[in-house]
Amino acid sequence: MTVDDLIVKMNESFNSAAAAGMDAIFQYDFKDGENFYIVVKDGAQEITKGEHEAPSVTIATDLATFVGVADGSVNGMQAFMTGKLKAKGNMMLAQKMNALFPMS
Repeated sequence: MTVDDLIVKMNESFNSAAAAGMDAIFQYDFKDGENFYIVVKDGAQEITKGEHEAPSVTIATDLATFVGVADGSVNGMQAFMTGKLKAKGNMMLAQKMNALFPMS
């Protein structure tokens, strides 16, 4: 899966009800692909390639690990504990990704 494929899948699976009242910026830094960020605000989202100057949370990993965590084939906590997935900033937001973008 490419970053472009991932962005399409995330757009298709977005759960606006889970984003109600939320105001957050999720930055994704991939070792093996283009970076992008998602602005989630009041039940809506917008995905943009590149780097945001002030993300709420930054998730750094490789594409395969991220897709595995998103689809449930990789345990997110285990990926975090083994260093395959790193998060900086508001960790509680990182834990809401599966609710916001249910891809399993």
